[in-house]
Amino acid sequence: MGILHDDVVIIRQADREGEPSVITVNCPDKTGLGCDLCRILLFFGLNIVRGDVSTDGKWCYIVFWVVCKATTRWELLKKRLVGACPSCSSASGISYYRSELQSPRPPDVFLLKLCCYDRKGLLHDVTEVLCSLELNIKKVKVSTTPNGTVMDLFFITDTRELLHTKNRQEETYKALEDVMQDAMISFNVEKVGPEITACSQASPILPPAITEDVFNIETSNELPSVSLSSNNICVTMDNSLSPAHTLVQIICQDHKGLLYDIMRTLKDYNIQISYGRYYIKQGQKCEIDLFIMQADGKKIVDPSKQSALSSRLKMELLQPLRVAVVSRGPDTELLVANPVELSSKGRPLVFYDITLSLKMLNTCIFSAEIGRHMIGDREWEVYRVLLDEGATSSIPRLKVEEEVWKRLMGWE
Repeated sequence: MGILHDDVVIIRQADREGEPSVITVNCPDKTGLGCDLCRILLFFGLNIVRGDVSTDGKWCYIVFWVVCKATTRWELLKKRLVGACPSCSSASGISYYRSELQSPRPPDVFLLKLCCYDRKGLLHDVTEVLCSLELNIKKVKVSTTPNGTVMDLFFITDTRELLHTKNRQEETYKALEDVMQDAMISFNVEKVGPEITACSQASPILPPAITEDVFNIETSNELPSVSLSSNNICVTMDNSLSPAHTLVQIICQDHKGLLYDIMRTLKDYNIQISYGRYYIKQGQKCEIDLFIMQADGKKIVDPSKQSALSSRLKMELLQPLRVAVVSRGPDTELLVANPVELSSKGRPLVFYDITLSLKMLNTCIFSAEIGRHMIGDREWEVYRVLLDEGATSSIPRLKVEEEVWKRLMGWE
């Protein structure tokens, strides 16, 4: 049996401003599908205010109620959601179930070299252009020279897989030229091989000083110093309500990407959601009910496994990212750490939010780096941003930390 390609994802846009739009996904199931869909919605800047998921382990039906932006590109969003569904193939206009027998080929990596005159907010403007073009920033190296010029090195992948073509490169150049105008000095983009990307990787081990600054509450129950969230995060598990499933109930405050943070945690634990419900009550309080099972099709009865999953969910909801502003001798460094899924995907738009926060604070960036590092038993995407001390001397460091944290959490 097959289903029409257009019926895999159905989007009903809101009739009136302020009302949620409804996105329906109807396709074969796979572990982690909810995480993949939530990540796409987060990338497009949509806020999920309600969600329902139901599956029999082979076929799933998911509904998201989302609040969108005026600039939401609905056709492109639908294309990305369809592409994430395991059943979707454009062949013959009919989509049939197909098993995922082969791992997808890793995307080609390109090096974008950009030389320009420096100005406040420039790095964010460039990042915004790359995001709008669906160019994913895998690593960045930004440095400012004494004469006021900036050399930006972006290692990027193209969601559309067209950056090897002249037209796509010209589209990128034109978009950057429009926003940078006379500030652009030179532009170049070229495909790089694995030997170049390997040489460009940061050391997998971070200096102890950084891990202490950013991960000092990893095993504690303390709130981060800038968190405005409530410590009233409740995660409970119950095996009495279903013969085959464990019920997980979560009550917490809403933040940007909340459902994604829950879904990626369950995906990393290889846990299947059979039924789930998510909604936001007044006061931005969220309630989530999930009926889950392990990969072997059984409920979670082992107390140690329940405790481990409950603790991880609490930590991911308490502090889904790590943010710190620290002294590096005479310099000030902003550190942000983003957990990477076991599938090697990281939270989208983190660098965009960082640069936007600093732009809004009228703070200049002297240099910036993105690297992936193993900390404990997990991989993290770590953003190290060296701030221009002259521009930030009048802004308290705690203020910078708070504004970046609030932007990342969607509380700006």
